[in-house]
Parts: sequence; C-alpha cells; structure tokens
Amino acid sequence: MTGHYLTDERRMIQDVAREFTAREVLPVANELDPVKGDIPMELRQKMAEMGYFGIRMPEDYGGLGLGVFEYALIAEELARGWMSVASIIARAGSMMGVGGWPLTKRQELTRKAAQGEYLSAVALSEPNVGSDLRAVACKAVLSGDEWVITGNKYWCTFADGADYINLLARFDGPEAEAAGFKGTGQFIIEKARGELPEGCQGAPIPKIGYFGWRTWELAFDGCRIPKENIITGGEGRGEGFKNAVNWLNAARVHTAARSIGLARGALEDAMAYSGERVQFGVPISDFQETRFKLARMASEVEAARQLMYHAATLMDGGDTADKEASMAKWYASEMAERVTSDALQILGGAGYTTLHAVERHWRDARLTKIFEGTSEIQLRIISDRMLGKPTSRGAV
Repeated sequence: MTGHYLTDERRMIQDVAREFTAREVLPVANELDPVKGDIPMELRQKMAEMGYFGIRMPEDYGGLGLGVFEYALIAEELARGWMSVASIIARAGSMMGVGGWPLTKRQELTRKAAQGEYLSAVALSEPNVGSDLRAVACKAVLSGDEWVITGNKYWCTFADGADYINLLARFDGPEAEAAGFKGTGQFIIEKARGELPEGCQGAPIPKIGYFGWRTWELAFDGCRIPKENIITGGEGRGEGFKNAVNWLNAARVHTAARSIGLARGALEDAMAYSGERVQFGVPISDFQETRFKLARMASEVEAARQLMYHAATLMDGGDTADKEASMAKWYASEMAERVTSDALQILGGAGYTTLHAVERHWRDARLTKIFEGTSEIQLRIISDRMLGKPTSRGAV
C-alpha cells in the first residue's frame, strides 16, 4: 500500500511521530479545542525536543537535515491529532535569506528556529487581496536607514505569539526606487513574543475552527524596521512575490499532508464507532452502506497520500513541482472535506457534538480548501501548466 516510498528509516520516523501524536497531541486537542484554547508551551517544547521544528533545517544549524517528504510524513501524523499542531512546525524557517543581517545573526536565529525558539507569523493576504498576491497594497517606504510599513493585513495567524512577522509589502517612494527596489519585498518585523510590534494594532478574527492559536487582522501605521530586515532570496531586490510563490509550493504539500491527517483521523474514528454502535441488533459496521462508505473513504485517503508522496519526492529531487504540489493540495483538501463529512454521517447525531473529535476534523478540513491557495487557484495552476495561460489573461 505504501509502495517504494517508505524506506525503513521513513517508517521509523512515521511510527515515532504517530506514537508521539497519540500520547501528546491528541489528548491536548480533545481537551483544548472545544474551549478554543491555545497550543500549550509545554507541548511546543516537547515537539522541539523531537526535532519537529527543524525537520528541513541543515544539521549544521541544529536541524534534522531531512526533506519535504519527511516533513509531510510527520505533518500527516501531527494533523491526525490536531491540525494546528501540524501547522505550527511551518512557523520555523531558515533566516539565512535575510541578506542584510550579519552571518552570525542569521546562523544564531536559524538555530533558534530549528529548536522552536524563533517562530514566525506570515502576513501575505489583505482585506482586499487574497489569491492575487501581486495586488498587495501594504506599502514599504524607505526612509534613511529604515523601512516604514503602512497598510492592512488579514489572516495573519499567530501574530501575537510569534517572534517576528514575515510581511509581504509593495516598495513605494522615491528613495526605494532610487535604491533599485521595485515590485514587492518580504520584510522581517522583529517583535516581543506575546505582543504586536510597535506601530501595529490588531484584533483576532472570529473563526469556526483552526483553534489552538489566534488569527489576526493587522493595521500597520508607520511601523519602522531596519533597512536590512528584508529577505533578498539571493537577488537583493524585488524578490518578494517570487519568494512567496516558491515558499507556497512546499506549503501546499504540507497542506496536503494536513488534509490527509484530518481525513485519516475521521476515518479511524468512524471505523471504531461503527464497530461499537449497535442498531437492529448488530453493529452498524455490518451494514453494507457503512462498509462501502468506509471503503471509499479509505481509498480516497490512500490516493491523496500517494499523490502527496509523488510531489514531495519530485521536490526533494530538485524539481519545483508546482503542478504536482497543486494537484496534491487540491485533491487532498477536497478529499478531506468529503471524508470527514462521511465520517460525521456514520456517527450520526453523536458526530454533531463536541464529544467526538470528528467535528473538529470536519471543521478544520473545510479550511484546507481555502488557505495556501484556494482549490480554484490550484486548478488554475494545474491547467496553466497543462495548456499554457489563456490568451485573455495575458501576463497575469
């Protein structure tokens, strides 16, 4: 069923992550998600000890030195417990691309990130900008040795708890233009954990799921950061949009993994319940409709997993795999909504209560069709790679 993808080493990684989730993540999720509680720092520290914040970080910086495949493998297991826990590992990233910083600072903060001690919140979307990131209106004006950030951001999860905000903004003003900055850039806004940065106000957005941390609407009004706090991506200027898109390819495989974890959790819970629930004198797992439903659910989970494995393998081999990453993200997220809904149906009225985790998987699965690029955006990417861009769209 797992084919040639799972080596002995990968099976061990998978087994350890599965056991960790059952022991540490699932009990916390069952307790805190119903009350919209935050991921405890104690759990984050245990994840750091497992190396889960540094899965793709080089060993020289305290990471595990593994690939996208292992990243997805572990994320699926963590999401089976609580999607937010599978998501927070994505908040640790290399700081080596912040070209204006001294090498020692970049190395130190990358090591801290690998240990879960320097985590980010990502601010890409805006109130009027979601799928079309080229249209960001948030501005960065160069004033002497500082960037002055002004504008609004939306859907910034973990803005309060992060150690810095990774923000996409448009270069603006004569000084930026004279210095050769054009288009958009990614800016690092360092801040105290538990607070918003100076020159920024915000409020949590009320959500129907994805609990464990808060998601924010932010308003930047003259927020000042040092000139060197910009991710250059090795080019130095105007690389913000390109960097964001490249980052999203791995993020989409990660979302596929989270979707599969959610669906698998719902499937396993439905299987267990169907063996315990007795109607008309027999377990409902004896009914053909239940058995066939579970068979379809399991087949869809496995199909999504194999597509994800394929995309991750291509990426680890050096391929950008944007089409395959979008295919994996689209199929897995669409599958997760179907499978979690079917699982809830098997539980019946019990599934529509917070007494069972199925409703959590169902709520969170719905989000996977929206973030990291909607299902519609994934289909656009896939069809563009197959057919070329439509002539009516031009260069967009």
